[in-house]
Amino acid sequence: MTLLNEPRTRRRRLGVAAAAAGLLAALLTAAPAGATPDPGDTPKAPKKVSKSDAADTKEAIADGKIPAPDEIVHSDNVEHLANIPKDALPGTNSDLAFQGKYAFAGNYDGFRIFDISNPKKPKTVSQVLCPGSQNDISVSGNLLFLSTDSSRSDSSCSSTTQPATEKSSWEGMKVFDISDKKNPRYVAAVETACGSHTHTLVPEGRNVYVYVSSYAPNAAFPDCQPPHDGISVIKVPRKAPHKAAMVGFPVLFPGEGPDGGGNPGGPTNPGVSKTTGCHDITVLPSKDLAAGACMGDGILFSIKDPERPKVIDRVQDNVNFAFWHSATFNQRANKVVFTDELGGGGGATCNAEVGPNRGANGIYDLKGWGDKRKLAFKSYYKIPRHQANTENCVAHNGSLIPVPGKDLMVQAWYQGGVSVWDFTDSSKPQEIAYFERGPLSADELVGGGSWSAYYYNGHIYSNDMEKGFDVLKLKDKRTAPADKVRMRELNVQTQPDYFGWHD
Repeated sequence: MTLLNEPRTRRRRLGVAAAAAGLLAALLTAAPAGATPDPGDTPKAPKKVSKSDAADTKEAIADGKIPAPDEIVHSDNVEHLANIPKDALPGTNSDLAFQGKYAFAGNYDGFRIFDISNPKKPKTVSQVLCPGSQNDISVSGNLLFLSTDSSRSDSSCSSTTQPATEKSSWEGMKVFDISDKKNPRYVAAVETACGSHTHTLVPEGRNVYVYVSSYAPNAAFPDCQPPHDGISVIKVPRKAPHKAAMVGFPVLFPGEGPDGGGNPGGPTNPGVSKTTGCHDITVLPSKDLAAGACMGDGILFSIKDPERPKVIDRVQDNVNFAFWHSATFNQRANKVVFTDELGGGGGATCNAEVGPNRGANGIYDLKGWGDKRKLAFKSYYKIPRHQANTENCVAHNGSLIPVPGKDLMVQAWYQGGVSVWDFTDSSKPQEIAYFERGPLSADELVGGGSWSAYYYNGHIYSNDMEKGFDVLKLKDKRTAPADKVRMRELNVQTQPDYFGWHD
């Protein structure tokens, strides 16, 4: 176990050069006693539900319509191989990345590295305490990247929460050297406007470009002023990561007025988020394409010049989508799956009352060629199993399962569990496997469930917000060809050409 333990002293915001110098001096210790997670980054408290909703939940459990609290259920073609509970980092588990025999698991309090050489018995290699939600995570070569989207007193791993109204507050990207997996070393920090909710890597030979997604500007926030209608682009030299720096802020939604030119949201479009930036971007470097899920808009853009991405199409769904959350290309790059995070991930939106189209995935076909390509809506997909009114459930992070000629995806649905589904026919998507636990509570809505569920080198790995790290094995002839595909590295938002890059 390895924890980063810096003195908890208040510092003014660091410039990039000064930050790098100070961070290089940070020491990793084996003793967790001196470092404690910051409670300012914990998720919201449980929500009380009505007596009738609690009664309905208990009745559904008694009738066997949903599993009991903490009970595990799954389809016959799924085997649950392992679960590793939380350990030194009690915060909310978040995203995942992979490299060789290692899995890197984000947590609101830092990150954890697992040795997954034996998927049935994953082993903890190190745990790094570095609070700063959401700690969206990715890796490239010897570098690990963490997003900080909570206002901090400084860029150190011993920072404390601080109001965003204070000019000295810090949010942005952190960079670690992971050449020694047992002892990750913090080497750089770059502050970005409105922080970094998520990020996406565009790796090149000498440099790694980082697309930083953030949103929700406020005139009262000195470092997050409206309009905020683009993304931050950071360039990180592989051999000198301490020189990481902002190289641009491409505007994706140009327009008149203080809010730019994105979806205006309500009251013009009731129930739809106003676009003030992007939530998540997925790049497909082999095709020079990217798809952005940007609150009230879905966009397609060219990344031929990674420092100057160019929007080539934009779509909205002002009937069923509330918040465009993430995107996934199919292998042939003629489809994009966009997800909708109805209720912000904290609502019970997988029940009969909400229905099959809201809080679902939207499947879009790509029509045309080059910069003339257009996104054409085909259908929605939502898990076919109703969840309790005490379970937060909505479409969340997933990845392709690499089977030639098929469009298969594994996806997290918070307390809706893990769903494996087929969208080879864009108009008729269907679930082919699932794994889930019963609600965390039958009396109140407690946030939890699978944040990310990704397929990597023959197995599905899920980072459950509360229950920890799960390993699943699919045993299905429809997905069996994927077992032969082996990747050296996987960041799902940097989508690989599976059949061009596998060993």
